[in-house]
Amino acid sequence: MKKSLVLTTIALSTLLSGTLAQAKDEFGTITGPLMGQKPPGMTAEPFAPGIISKAGWELEGVFAPGMQEFYFTLDRGVYEGPNKTGFRPTVIGFRQQNNTWVKFTEFLRIGEVSFSPDGQRMHMAEGYRDRLGNDWTERQSLGPMFDREDFGIMRLSASSKGTYVFDDYKNKVVRISEVKNGQRQAPKVMSKVVNSGAMTAHPFISPDESYLIWDSEREDGFGDSDLYISFKQQDGSWGKAINMGAAVNSDKWDAYATVTPDGKYLLFNRGVSDDNNNVDIYWVDASIIDTLRARQ
Repeated sequence: MKKSLVLTTIALSTLLSGTLAQAKDEFGTITGPLMGQKPPGMTAEPFAPGIISKAGWELEGVFAPGMQEFYFTLDRGVYEGPNKTGFRPTVIGFRQQNNTWVKFTEFLRIGEVSFSPDGQRMHMAEGYRDRLGNDWTERQSLGPMFDREDFGIMRLSASSKGTYVFDDYKNKVVRISEVKNGQRQAPKVMSKVVNSGAMTAHPFISPDESYLIWDSEREDGFGDSDLYISFKQQDGSWGKAINMGAAVNSDKWDAYATVTPDGKYLLFNRGVSDDNNNVDIYWVDASIIDTLRARQ
């Protein structure tokens, strides 16, 4: 083996060891399913308090299909001292290995992370990354139908049929794009069922397209942004918007819902402080969706 290759191998090994040690110092040792957490009940509670949900800005928690990877976003910005960098949203990725959750990736957030139901694509707003072995490709564009100057996509969610539902902060609407006869359809603004109220954003469409969850500020809300759900009707239309209730929503900012790929849990953001400088990840038993379905 050449000397340069030996040195490179040693350097990479040292870097990896340092990264793992840093992750252990930052997050501790995490073992067991669900990032080591006891499953929640029917009332929302913080996810991984003191480990993931801390005193700062942690949000957008998502499990990848298979439930062996977990991703969330925190702020890596430095606000004091000579190295001040300001707001720097950063995605942290964990992978379960031998019953222990190991941080294996960290990258700047360019679009909020969601996954295709088959787990082969990581959507990031108007871009995506595809699985490549045990890693991901570089971020690529979804193309001119979505990657447009007049769109402001934060989150794009995909169903098993390939339907995309995404928000647009520039135009303050949620849009939908279906696949018909193998052809991607141009995005359309969704009906007033979804696009009512203020700050309507962060849609999540279920893999089977039976329901859609999003957040919005509405008159029937609990104070700030609340989570709403709509169930698809037999004629293909979307049913009335249902506030997900006090077991999920609060008088704070409740937003960015995602249902785990196994269908068991609903994760979402909650602002703990009024200024949303402290945001945590909350979760609740997803059977609340069936309870709400019975009330439509």
